[in-house]
Amino acid sequence: MVADLFKRHGSVGGRRVLQSAPLAERVRPVSLDDFMGQEHLLGPGKALRVVIETKEIPSMIFWGPPGTGKTTLARLIADISEAHLHQLNAVAAGVKDVRDIIARAEVNLRQHAERTILFIDEIHRFNKAQQEALLHSVEEGTIILIGATTENPSFEVISPLLSRCRVYILEALTAEQLEKIVDRALSIDLVLRNQKIVVEDLPALILYSGGDARMILNGIELSVEIARPDPDGVKRITKAILDEAFQRKYAKYDKGGEEHYNIISAFIKSMRGSDPDAAVYWLARMLEGGEDPKFIARRMIVLASEDIGNADPLGLLLATAAFNAVDSVGMPEARIILGHAATYLACAPKSNAAYRAIEAALDDVRTLPAEPVPLHLRNAPTKLMEDLHYAERYKYAHDFEGHFVDQLFLPEKLSGKLYYEPTEQGREKTLKERLEALWPKRRRSSPH
Repeated sequence: MVADLFKRHGSVGGRRVLQSAPLAERVRPVSLDDFMGQEHLLGPGKALRVVIETKEIPSMIFWGPPGTGKTTLARLIADISEAHLHQLNAVAAGVKDVRDIIARAEVNLRQHAERTILFIDEIHRFNKAQQEALLHSVEEGTIILIGATTENPSFEVISPLLSRCRVYILEALTAEQLEKIVDRALSIDLVLRNQKIVVEDLPALILYSGGDARMILNGIELSVEIARPDPDGVKRITKAILDEAFQRKYAKYDKGGEEHYNIISAFIKSMRGSDPDAAVYWLARMLEGGEDPKFIARRMIVLASEDIGNADPLGLLLATAAFNAVDSVGMPEARIILGHAATYLACAPKSNAAYRAIEAALDDVRTLPAEPVPLHLRNAPTKLMEDLHYAERYKYAHDFEGHFVDQLFLPEKLSGKLYYEPTEQGREKTLKERLEALWPKRRRSSPH
């Protein structure tokens, strides 16, 4: 987008909108070609675009930062698939609202063979009972559920519902994409296209938006209202105008935008790098910015296994206890618990051997043929299984000295394969020494 954004003519694709509606609503995309971003899902031949174009819409969950197009995408899917669309916000809706929509969906499907999409914004705020109320209808196809969430659905959506939905991850919009969104708005909007507008500090506008398309559109709309035309009738959107419109001089921390991801990354890497001072600094930045303390605690649980592992098994116990304590206590006291856990994890000895082990095993499972379980490792609860030699020649470890006996536990074709290569860090050194004593033919000389 060039700096000068003068009056240009356009349309809103035939969609009727009120001039009093917010700019984000007035310029909402009316086709997939108008939709900005998410090329990894909506580009030609990509998974979600193919699903939408075939109109065979499954239940799905959109997971991504605010302002990345989750609501817009749900509306486009409903339009393209010619389905009835009902929209709920999980903050205000209850089980009765859900059941009323399901009842209408049953009528639509039974009497008119018409499908119904139920779009639930912030679905992570639905409690377990509210989510369970959706299960039967989603399973039977009475409704097509589209949920939107900024939180990891693995933690916030119950497993039975999650298993019935496809999860699509939406990415934060780039500066170039946000630029194009502003350009399009100034070109087609019923109000703005009739004015002469110059955005003089586009980088500041993009920075203040935090990667949120809705925020950048709200910001440009308010900036245009604040700005006064110069003698040539041009409204110049300066940094001072943007500061006033966004009510801040700089973006300290936007828990839904790019800075959210930057700071949590710095926090994790500081703990991985054994720097407790940096860890508590980034922790403080997140807490002061209003980050969900449970989100921070969850990330520490992952780090405790991925980056500390068996070098200090207490790390996982402490991180899990910290999450439970944060959940029970809440802010502001939760800051103390988070600081306690973060400093311990930062100081703990580090090993990613357990993480590398499961990744290596998963790689083999995905790329090699599925080998049969050796007969001696199979249980034999029936006479037929006994006749087939199940459990035959299995050696019960506790019957042998040291409660160990050398026998094959992997499929025969993978005999001798090493996945777990413990380091000499912390308690993992003891585990390595034990394994080398038990399995002297297996070399566990990991350089990590």
